[in-house]
Amino acid sequence: MRTLEEKISHAETRIFKAVFPNTTNHYDTLFGGTTLHLMDEVAFITATRFSRLKMVTVSSDKVDFTHPIPGGTLVELIGRVEHVGNTSLKVRVELFVEQMYSEDRHRAVSGLFTFVAIDEQKRPVRILGTDTAAV
Repeated sequence: MRTLEEKISHAETRIFKAVFPNTTNHYDTLFGGTTLHLMDEVAFITATRFSRLKMVTVSSDKVDFTHPIPGGTLVELIGRVEHVGNTSLKVRVELFVEQMYSEDRHRAVSGLFTFVAIDEQKRPVRILGTDTAAV
């Protein structure tokens, strides 16, 4: 059986995307809504890989857009479990923007997403057994 730290490490999720014109606004930067969609998707995958349960998003907290994401760049989204409770967990998602034809890379967006594990009747269920401590 894996330790909590091993489960968290194993659940880390990384996805790369290209920023194509159909995802940009009139400023030729990635739409904010598209960014949030990608981040929530990575957070969901991370939460599911950690818990192996049905997970639903219940909130997103403090999403900081610190740099624009221009069209014609690459983005890497990294999801990491940051906190595990009884029926919920928090996933930090960071989005890094890279130039396609140079080594330039920096963090552009960061946010925290909270998920709850649910059963078939959509009621909250325990994520971890009683023998595993929360972080």
